Amino acid sequence: MSVRRRPKPQKGREFALTEIRLTTGEPVDRALRGLKKRLAREGVLKAVRSHRHYENPSERRRRKLKVARFLAVLSARYPDL
Repeated sequence: MSVRRRPKPQKGREFALTEIRLTTGEPVDRALRGLKKRLAREGVLKAVRSHRHYENPSERRRRKLKVARFLAVLSARYPDL
Protein backbone atom coordinates (compact mmCIF):
# COMPACT_ATOMS: atom_id res chain seq x y z
CA MET A 1 0.00 0.00 0.00
CA SER A 2 1.51 3.30 -1.07
CA VAL A 3 0.59 6.47 0.81
CA ARG A 4 1.34 9.93 -0.54
CA ARG A 5 2.26 12.58 2.02
CA ARG A 6 0.12 15.66 2.19
CA PRO A 7 1.92 18.99 1.59
CA LYS A 8 1.88 21.62 4.33
CA PRO A 9 -0.92 24.15 3.87
CA GLN A 10 0.03 27.63 2.79
CA LYS A 11 -1.93 30.72 3.66
CA GLY A 12 -4.89 31.09 1.30
CA ARG A 13 -4.55 27.59 -0.15
CA GLU A 14 -6.57 24.47 0.39
CA PHE A 15 -5.28 21.10 1.58
CA ALA A 16 -4.48 18.33 -0.81
CA LEU A 17 -6.72 15.31 -0.46
CA THR A 18 -5.56 12.27 1.45
CA GLU A 19 -4.82 9.53 -1.00
CA ILE A 20 -4.49 5.78 -0.57
CA ARG A 21 -3.32 3.72 -3.53
CA LEU A 22 -4.18 0.07 -3.92
CA THR A 23 -1.74 -2.47 -5.22
CA THR A 24 -3.03 -5.22 -7.48
CA GLY A 25 -4.75 -7.94 -5.51
CA GLU A 26 -4.95 -5.89 -2.30
CA PRO A 27 -8.31 -6.18 -0.55
CA VAL A 28 -10.40 -3.03 -0.34
CA ASP A 29 -11.04 -3.66 3.37
CA ARG A 30 -7.34 -3.23 4.08
CA ALA A 31 -7.22 0.01 2.10
CA LEU A 32 -10.26 1.38 3.96
CA ARG A 33 -8.66 0.51 7.29
CA GLY A 34 -5.49 2.33 6.20
CA LEU A 35 -7.50 5.36 5.08
CA LYS A 36 -9.36 5.53 8.39
CA LYS A 37 -6.09 5.32 10.34
CA ARG A 38 -4.54 8.00 8.16
CA LEU A 39 -7.50 10.36 8.62
CA ALA A 40 -7.46 9.79 12.37
CA ARG A 41 -3.71 10.45 12.53
CA GLU A 42 -4.07 13.69 10.57
CA GLY A 43 -6.96 14.83 12.77
CA VAL A 44 -9.33 15.39 9.84
CA LEU A 45 -12.37 13.80 11.46
CA LYS A 46 -11.76 15.62 14.74
CA ALA A 47 -11.59 18.95 12.91
CA VAL A 48 -14.81 18.23 11.00
CA ARG A 49 -16.64 17.30 14.19
CA SER A 50 -15.39 20.40 15.99
CA HIS A 51 -16.68 22.64 13.16
CA ARG A 52 -20.19 21.20 13.18
CA HIS A 53 -21.43 24.02 15.38
CA TYR A 54 -20.02 27.24 16.78
CA GLU A 55 -18.36 26.95 20.15
CA ASN A 56 -18.09 30.04 22.33
CA PRO A 57 -14.62 30.86 23.68
CA SER A 58 -15.90 30.23 27.21
CA GLU A 59 -17.18 26.78 26.17
CA ARG A 60 -13.84 26.02 24.53
CA ARG A 61 -11.98 27.02 27.69
CA ARG A 62 -14.33 24.93 29.85
CA ARG A 63 -13.85 21.89 27.60
CA LYS A 64 -10.06 22.24 27.64
CA LEU A 65 -10.04 22.60 31.44
CA LYS A 66 -12.16 19.46 31.75
CA VAL A 67 -9.71 17.49 29.59
CA ALA A 68 -6.74 18.88 31.57
CA ARG A 69 -8.40 17.90 34.86
CA PHE A 70 -9.03 14.39 33.56
CA LEU A 71 -5.42 14.01 32.39
CA ALA A 72 -4.17 15.29 35.76
CA VAL A 73 -6.24 12.65 37.57
CA LEU A 74 -4.89 9.96 35.26
CA SER A 75 -1.28 11.05 35.75
CA ALA A 76 -1.79 11.15 39.54
CA ARG A 77 -3.34 7.69 39.54
CA TYR A 78 -0.82 6.14 37.12
CA PRO A 79 2.45 8.03 37.50
CA ASP A 80 4.41 5.56 35.35
CA LEU A 81 2.38 6.26 32.17
